[in-house]
Amino acid sequence: MKRPQIIITPGDPAGIGPEIIAKALASPDLPTDCDYHLLPYDCATAPGKPDSASARVALDTLEEAARRLHHGEADAVVTGPVSKELLQAIGFPYPGQTEFFCDRLEASEVTMCLTGDHLTVALVTIHIPLADVANSLSPSSIVRSGKHLAEYMRKRLRRTPRIAVCGLNPHAGENGAFGREEIEIISPAIAQLRALGMAEFSGPHVPDAIFRDAARGDFDAVLCMYHDQGLIPLKLLDFDNAVNITLGLPRPRLSPDHGTAFALAGKNIAHHSSMLRALQRAAEMVKSDQSV
Repeated sequence: MKRPQIIITPGDPAGIGPEIIAKALASPDLPTDCDYHLLPYDCATAPGKPDSASARVALDTLEEAARRLHHGEADAVVTGPVSKELLQAIGFPYPGQTEFFCDRLEASEVTMCLTGDHLTVALVTIHIPLADVANSLSPSSIVRSGKHLAEYMRKRLRRTPRIAVCGLNPHAGENGAFGREEIEIISPAIAQLRALGMAEFSGPHVPDAIFRDAARGDFDAVLCMYHDQGLIPLKLLDFDNAVNITLGLPRPRLSPDHGTAFALAGKNIAHHSSMLRALQRAAEMVKSDQSV
């Protein structure tokens, strides 16, 4: 069996990406049964001073990573942090890297998942205004994300996972007093997910309490209805070790769950723990895929 090939994009080279990647690759905790390749780039932009040239490096290396994944030249990619604002200023038409890889790898449906030492969450809706969330939810969108999360957790845990599904409204709607999304959308989706037999799905759970239960081990993961519902508790508990995983792609894409931190770039003080964890998770995922 050939050694898994994991490629790494630098992100915006004016940010902390290059230094945290170097530290992670030098760590004794990096899995040794995979090969890691930082995509080459050339950029004269100074650390902490991003410009269109550094954004172009970020975009060009993303395109190269997508090309290699698409052609089977790599088994997974770990992406360094980028500036969405700077990317969009040079013509990047996507809300984020998740949507970029979905398009480039021709994946019709993907789910954003974030995992740390205490919590694993997946998001049914991601980069949309909060005012649009309720109208964007449907039983099919919840089932899609639930299936992606269940498949990932089954491979990771090698057992049937326990997945809690969040309600949308305060008190999970209080039996319709605070909204009917739990009754008309979320509960029917949970019934469909249970019927698939991929995981032990439960809910809709009260959003302000379920993350405590998950963090203490009562659940293996939480399916969340919108971006900040999952990200706030995750970053509170796992800011330094959380990893972003795009589920549903033909090959894994992961990234550290933090930004470019331009103000820290070049000072050699940025911590590499999240990047290291992303590489560890990537190695775990590609080895799991090879063993299937």
